[in-house]
Amino acid sequence: MTNPKVGFISLGCPKALVDSERILTQLRLDGYQVSGSYEDADVVVVNTCGFLDSAKQESLDAIGEAMAENGRVIVTGCMGGEEQQIREAHPGVLAVSGPQQYESVVAAVHQWVPAQRPVHDPYTDLVPPQGVKLTPRHYAYLKISEGCNHGCTFCIIPDIRGKLVSRPVGDVLDEAQRLVESGVQELLVISQDTSAYGVDIKYRTGFWQGRPVKSDMLGLCQALGELGIWVRLHYVYPYPHVDRVIPLMAEGKVLPYLDIPFQHASPEVLRAMKRPAHQERTLERIANWREQCPEITLRSTFIVGFPGETEADFRQLLAWLEQARLDRVGCFKYEAVAGARANALPGAVPEEEKTERWQRLMEVQQQISARRLQDKVGQTLEVLVDAVDEEGTVGRSWADAPEIDGQVYFDGRGAGPGERVKVRIEEADEYDLYGIRR
Repeated sequence: MTNPKVGFISLGCPKALVDSERILTQLRLDGYQVSGSYEDADVVVVNTCGFLDSAKQESLDAIGEAMAENGRVIVTGCMGGEEQQIREAHPGVLAVSGPQQYESVVAAVHQWVPAQRPVHDPYTDLVPPQGVKLTPRHYAYLKISEGCNHGCTFCIIPDIRGKLVSRPVGDVLDEAQRLVESGVQELLVISQDTSAYGVDIKYRTGFWQGRPVKSDMLGLCQALGELGIWVRLHYVYPYPHVDRVIPLMAEGKVLPYLDIPFQHASPEVLRAMKRPAHQERTLERIANWREQCPEITLRSTFIVGFPGETEADFRQLLAWLEQARLDRVGCFKYEAVAGARANALPGAVPEEEKTERWQRLMEVQQQISARRLQDKVGQTLEVLVDAVDEEGTVGRSWADAPEIDGQVYFDGRGAGPGERVKVRIEEADEYDLYGIRR
C-alpha cells in the first residue's frame, strides 16, 4: 500500500514559503509523500497570499487551476481569513484555514486523505533534521518572528498575522545550526520586522549551547555570525539600534547588506502612511553606515501614487534617491487593499500618474544602480555559486539576495552550487556583474 501524495502550491513572500516548509515537514513526518504534479496528487494544498487585491486574485486563480486539474483542494495562508470570498469563487474546496494555522492544514489533509499507517521505506522516508526545504540546498530562510506591531495605513499584515511574536532565541539558533550542518551556506533572516525582534518579550536573555544570548537583533546577529556562513538581513526597519549591527558587518560576521523598506521620502506622505518621517536623519545614518562599512549594500522598496502624493512629494523622493544612492530598489504603484485605512484617505492618484511616476523612479534608480555596479569593476568578490550549465556559472555576491537582486556570471571552471569562490569583475550593466574566476 503506497503512502498518500500531497501536491503543494506556495504563493507570496519568503515568510509564507517558510510556512509551507513547516507544513510539508509535518506531512512527511506523518507518512505523506510530496507530489510534483496535479495528476499524481491525492490532494492539493494551496498556500495563498492576501496582501494586495492583485495577490488575492492570483491566489483565487491558483485555487481554480488546482480545482480544475485535481479537484481535491485545501486552502491555507494569508487569504485564508477570507473564507467566504474563497468559497464563493470555488465552493468545492475541501477546507480553508488562515496563516500560521499549521495544525488545521495537517488535520484537513488527514481528514480528506487519511494516511494508512505508513509503509515505511528507510531509504526514502526519512525526514532530514532541518526539515523539508523549498529552497536550493545551499541557502535557506530563517524566520525569527511572526506578526507586526506597526499600524501602517496601507498594510493589513497585523490584521492577517497578528501582533509581533518573537521565537525563543535558542530555538532560532538551534534551527540555524541544523541548517548549517545540512550544508546551507547562506541564511536569509526574515520576519515582518526583523529589527523589532525581541521587543514583545522585553529582550529577555535566552540560552544556546549552554551560554546566555540576549533576545534582540544584536544578540541574534552576534550568535549567527559565529556559524561561518553568510547571514543576510531582510525587512529591517531603521530603528536607532540597527546602527549597532553595522560593526558586525565591517568585521565580516554578517553580510554587509541591509534590506530596509523606506517606502517614501516626503514627510507628508510618510505621515499619511503612519511611518516615521525623519528622512534627513536617515541620510545621515546611511552616510555613517558607509563610513563604518564601505562595502555595505542597501536595498529598499518604495510606493508611488499613495493617496495625497503630489508632484512635489514625488520629486522629493527622486531627490532623496539621488542623495541616498541605494544599490537596489523595488518600486510599487499604490494599490488599495480591502480593510486598509489608507482607502479612506483623500487625494487618490490616477492610475496613469502612478504608472508615469513608477517609470520615472525606475529610470532614475536604474542609472544609480548602474553607477554603483560600475564601481565594482576591477574588484575581486567572493561569490556563492547558485547554478552551473553549459554557458557558464551563475552566482551571487554579498550584495545580491536570491530571487530579488542581481547575479554574477562567470566561467566557474569546476565550481558547483553552494561553493564560494573568488571572481574578478570585468563588466557590469544595470543589474548584473560579469567576471572571471580567480
